[in-house]
Amino acid sequence: MENLSASQRLELSEKALELASTFAQDYLNRLDKRNVAPSSDAIDAIQELQSDIPDQGVDASIIIEELHRLGSPATVATAGARYFGLVVGGSLPACVGSRTLSAAWDQLGTTELTSPITAHLERIASDWLLNLFDLPDDASVGFVTGTTMGNFVSIAAARHHLLSRLGWNVEKQGLFGAPRIRVLASQEVHFTVKKVLSMLGLGTDIVETMPVDSDGAVDVQRIPKLDNSCLVLTQAGNVNSGAIDPIGDIARLASKCGAWVHVDGAFGLWAATSPNKQHLISGFQLADSWVTDGHKWLNTPYDCGIAICRHASSVHNAMATTAPYFVPGKHVEAKDMMPELSRAARGIDVWAALKNLGKSGVQSLVDRNCDFAQQMADGLRSMGFSVLNKVVLNQVVATYPGRENDIEKLAAHVVDSGEAWFGVTHWQGKSAFRISFSSWVTTPEDVMRTISAIAKAKNDLEW
Repeated sequence: MENLSASQRLELSEKALELASTFAQDYLNRLDKRNVAPSSDAIDAIQELQSDIPDQGVDASIIIEELHRLGSPATVATAGARYFGLVVGGSLPACVGSRTLSAAWDQLGTTELTSPITAHLERIASDWLLNLFDLPDDASVGFVTGTTMGNFVSIAAARHHLLSRLGWNVEKQGLFGAPRIRVLASQEVHFTVKKVLSMLGLGTDIVETMPVDSDGAVDVQRIPKLDNSCLVLTQAGNVNSGAIDPIGDIARLASKCGAWVHVDGAFGLWAATSPNKQHLISGFQLADSWVTDGHKWLNTPYDCGIAICRHASSVHNAMATTAPYFVPGKHVEAKDMMPELSRAARGIDVWAALKNLGKSGVQSLVDRNCDFAQQMADGLRSMGFSVLNKVVLNQVVATYPGRENDIEKLAAHVVDSGEAWFGVTHWQGKSAFRISFSSWVTTPEDVMRTISAIAKAKNDLEW
């Protein structure tokens, strides 16, 4: 390919894009007609891809055709209407387009110099997000891979903030000999938060557990006494029940002593965008940092996480690749506000999603999925299932009395049927399955179709 002319190179790129677009459209056109989970034959067929690295390069058209022929059938239809696992939404059309175009742009989102358009669109998307969530105008917004890295950024900022107040520069002095930070986390804290605590050298043994109520939200009356060395990790959207901690009450307690309150809102933070659900997350704006995912309820492509922090200078001190020089009100390069130096222009997809939906569209998406959760819960109860959580958001956790130990068989039966995809969990000491609603393409008919598939599985298993 090194001896190709400019016109020949352009022709190759055009041919690859045209072929990929044709296959992508074919894939999406077939999505509602295929099984949500890939068939065993499709999974077996991808073994054809196994080979030694070729001595000579293979034509791009052959590669793209092979990807579609063998790869497309072996995907899980997460972009479809009846994928209800892991709180994942399908990509909005505007985001499919923005991801395709930005892939052609091949932008390095490190600095404004490496990509002016990335920096500009991410600043716009940041302003829109702060407006949407009613958060401080001068808060920092970082576009990272997901909530795990969002938690990493936020907890690193909190670590800097708390230790610097105690006279310790953790970025220069490390943690050996540092003053002790107290970390308080919900009894239902997500395992990725513990992973982040380990990665940041704080460890998990340090965690003081905050008791929760019957639905998995922190009981504010039973949290340990706070002081100015405390990092308090709250949750907006329990991964099972969807419950949201009383963040406002916790933040008001924390403000009296200077503790830092962080909100892990991977999907639940989006409740704040709906007037019908805002009461569930009342007072969350009083916290110090917040994280959420775009690839969950906003329906951007993977990977897209968002880290927001009231104390932008603390993020900069924790993340900067050069000597800290933070100036409030000035634009700060992306490389100095998040872990990655080389990074994709993922904020472009957030911009596209928000422009595509608008405020009313985001609200409608949240409300619609919450209504589907209620519809599912009602349908399950009518068949004799026990719904174990208060269905206040988009999560439904259910089991069948007397058959708790067999619940995995029922979920597998539905998945194998190809009608829907959802996973199993453990909640309140019981084995259960969890159905999460977050996709823009799901309809009431898809909910009924899934209820029917569960009913058939129940009958097939002779429950």
